[in-house]
Amino acid sequence: MLAEAGGVAAEGNLPRVVYLGGLGRSGTTLLERLLGELPGVCSAGEVVHLWQRGIADAERCGCGEPLPGCPFWRKVGEVAFGGWANVDVRRIAELRSAVDRSRHIPVLAAPVLYPSLRRGLDEYLGYYLRIYTAIAEASGCPVVVDSSKHASLAFCLRWRAELDLRVIHVVRDSRAVAFSWTRQVNRPESASDPYMPTYSPARAAWLWNAQNGALQLLAREGVPTLRVRYEDLVTAPSATLASIGRFAGIAASGADLDFMGTDASGRWANLSAAHTASGNPMRFATGKIIIRSDDRWRTAMPAAQRRSVTALTLPLLARYGYAGHAA
Repeated sequence: MLAEAGGVAAEGNLPRVVYLGGLGRSGTTLLERLLGELPGVCSAGEVVHLWQRGIADAERCGCGEPLPGCPFWRKVGEVAFGGWANVDVRRIAELRSAVDRSRHIPVLAAPVLYPSLRRGLDEYLGYYLRIYTAIAEASGCPVVVDSSKHASLAFCLRWRAELDLRVIHVVRDSRAVAFSWTRQVNRPESASDPYMPTYSPARAAWLWNAQNGALQLLAREGVPTLRVRYEDLVTAPSATLASIGRFAGIAASGADLDFMGTDASGRWANLSAAHTASGNPMRFATGKIIIRSDDRWRTAMPAAQRRSVTALTLPLLARYGYAGHAA
C-alpha cells in the first residue's frame, strides 16, 4: 500500500523556510549572508551538516564559538530537544542515507511513497521541523534560511505540506563553478578536515548538471521556486534581494537594504556575525565586504577544460543564459 503526500503536523508554529539550492561554489553563502541582514530573517547555514559537523564534531559556528557551546545554538538545542545530548546523531545519519541522497530523488519526486519509506522520511524530517521551529524561537525571526543546497533534502522537505517552503535555485556559470572546485579552499572551522574537497572539471560538470536539473524538476513538482543567477546577484545585489523578498515574503526594500552600498571601492555590504552551522569560509566574514564577481576562470582555467565543461553542460548553460559567453 502507498502513502499519500502530506504528513503529520509538527508541534509548534513552523517558520517559513527559505531553502538555498544549487551546487557548491555558486554563491549561496554570499546570498545567505545578505539575506541574514534583512529584518525577520535568520540564516542558519547548512542545516544538513548541523548534526555531524556541528553537534558531533563541534565545528565552529559562524560566530567563532564551537557550535555546541555557542549560546544561540545551545538555546536551539534546548528548545528543540531538551539539549544536544538527547540527539542521536548516528540515527539521523542512518535516516539520511535511507532517504536523503541524490539517488532517491526519482522516488521522492513520485506522487506517492511506500509506507516504509514514508515512515523513515517522517522520522528524518521530524528533526528538521523541530530545528527550524527552535531556530525561529531562539532568533525571534519568522523566516529561517537553510543553505544546505542539496536538491535531495529539498525533495524530502516538500513532503511536509504544513511547511511553508520557498526554494531559491542559485545558479552560476558551470565553467566558473568547475574551476572553483579544482582549487583548494581552507575549512578553518575544522581541525581534522582542514580543506574542502576538490573535483576534476568533468566531475564538477556532472554534479552541476545533476543538482541544477534536479532543482528544475522540483519546481515542476509545484514547490515554489525562484531561480537566481550568481552573476546577477553580484552586479545588482539590491535588485536581486528585492526580487527574492517579493517571492519569499521578506522585507527587502528601502531602509531594509541600508547595510549595502556603493563607493569608490565598488559594491559592498556591512555584515554582522551570523550563527551559521556550516558552509563556505565566507560565513565567518564580518564588517564591510566587497561584492564583486569572481571571473578568474576566464584567464586561469585551461582552454581545454573550459571547452570540455562547456560541452558537458551546454543544454543547461543555454537555458540559464550562459551559452553566448566565451568558452
